[in-house]
Amino acid sequence: MTDGNPAPGTGHDRLTLVLGAGLATVLLAAIGATTGWILAGEDDRRATSTGGASATPTARPVTATPSRSTPSATPSRPAATGPTVPDLVGRDFDDARDELEERGLRWRLVFQGGSGRAVERTYPKAGTAVTPGRTVTLYVSGPPPVVRVPDVVDDDCDEAAEELAREGFRVVYTLRRSGKVLKQEPGGGSQAPWGDPVALWCGEPADGAP
Repeated sequence: MTDGNPAPGTGHDRLTLVLGAGLATVLLAAIGATTGWILAGEDDRRATSTGGASATPTARPVTATPSRSTPSATPSRPAATGPTVPDLVGRDFDDARDELEERGLRWRLVFQGGSGRAVERTYPKAGTAVTPGRTVTLYVSGPPPVVRVPDVVDDDCDEAAEELAREGFRVVYTLRRSGKVLKQEPGGGSQAPWGDPVALWCGEPADGAP
């Protein structure tokens, strides 16, 4: 039977339990406060980091690349200005050379040796723009005609040469190229083929003629 008195050692054990429970409570409170402080600091760092990342980045200025200028087109050469070769095919060579002279062009006859006096072709061709004074070659269907040699004795040497060339003769100077015509060969009034040479002795009367 118990007598109502506490068993030996029972009070001491209760005090130990009470003190242990209180100490445990204090330790838990301290740990909770420490943990809360650590978490709060971590939240502040996160907020700071997040705020920095949300800043609007500065846009880099864009420099426009200058476009390359398109080179100007090479100026075209101006069209040749001057007389054009007329269409002389089928015409008498005398008429053909007259028209060339009216256009300020020179002429040259080439006889083909066939028959007739008609122009077969020209060089340059008809319609070609040429410079003034250009020589146009006339190709004639027939042979060189036989023509009368003009009498140019006592004429001015330059004028005589022009007349002989007009009649289709080649002028050959044997003395001088100026003054009066003292002599010619073949003589005036004779017949000679077109293109044959005619010799002229030009000079002053005192020079005499051989």
